[in-house]
Amino acid sequence: MSGEHGSVLTDAELAAHLAETAGKLLLDVRASGIFGPKALGKAGDQTANQFLCHAIREARPDDGLLSEEAKDTDERLSKSRVWIIDPVDGTREYGEARADWAVHVALAIDGVPAIGAVALPGLDGGLVLRTDQPGVVPPAPAKLRMVVSRTRPAPQAIKVAEKIGAELVPMGSAGAKAMAIVLGQADIYLHAGGQYEWDSCAPAAVAAAYGLHISRIDGTPLVYNQADVYMPDLLICRKEHADSTLDALKD
Repeated sequence: MSGEHGSVLTDAELAAHLAETAGKLLLDVRASGIFGPKALGKAGDQTANQFLCHAIREARPDDGLLSEEAKDTDERLSKSRVWIIDPVDGTREYGEARADWAVHVALAIDGVPAIGAVALPGLDGGLVLRTDQPGVVPPAPAKLRMVVSRTRPAPQAIKVAEKIGAELVPMGSAGAKAMAIVLGQADIYLHAGGQYEWDSCAPAAVAAAYGLHISRIDGTPLVYNQADVYMPDLLICRKEHADSTLDALKD
């Protein structure tokens, strides 16, 4: 896959291009008007997944691949470079035509969320946040804002918010929550309800590129391309808020 002047796309350019293109495909599927909300989510997942998997295998045939919507194999475990994708993060929100859903395309290198892009196609005009074009995270307000699940907020997040005096902001997908921190629309994303690698790899990569803190809620690193892809928890926030948030979790 080539760039504007015929040169081969870098990994970061490829991630951003694929995330943006998958987002446009998903908008086209929704605009068809054929599907109800539940069927729309399934159709969108399958369409975006097929495109992303084929494109990655074509562009990076030697790399491993892990997708929420594709059968996993042990092959990726022997690879240093593994693409980790979520074709539609926030399927419910996508089906309901909300803005808080995302497309995740990430490259983990030796377990580290190194490169990635998160597309937010539901926003007006669409937006792609990427590791190779980080911006400046806006300063935090006096009263911090913590994004939580709009359907099942984690008890740990509610407890920490009470301790540090943060306002709870319900939101849909993991990608939308993490990018709210990057965009300065929120300050802390604490999740303890269980996720999978594809839920957080691209958001974590982008957040780290923007200079944010990313870790498990015990402060240990987020490690990807594991045999068990379940990830119990994570914390994404500005670095100046990390210690106080982690300390609040210990009590």
